[in-house]
Amino acid sequence: MNNTENSANTSYRTGEIVKHAGIYISKSGKENKLQEGEKFPACPISGNETTWSAAN
Repeated sequence: MNNTENSANTSYRTGEIVKHAGIYISKSGKENKLQEGEKFPACPISGNETTWSAAN
């Protein structure tokens, strides 16, 4: 099991808790500024579950 917290190549699903505040990009390509402790939202285009990746 790998417990390293490396944002490179890491994706997060709708409903997961944001561990590090920052700008995230949805699978549809939309950016969203999220704060630590918030939940990753649904897709801003479709409203369905999606995945998010750190913008940096």
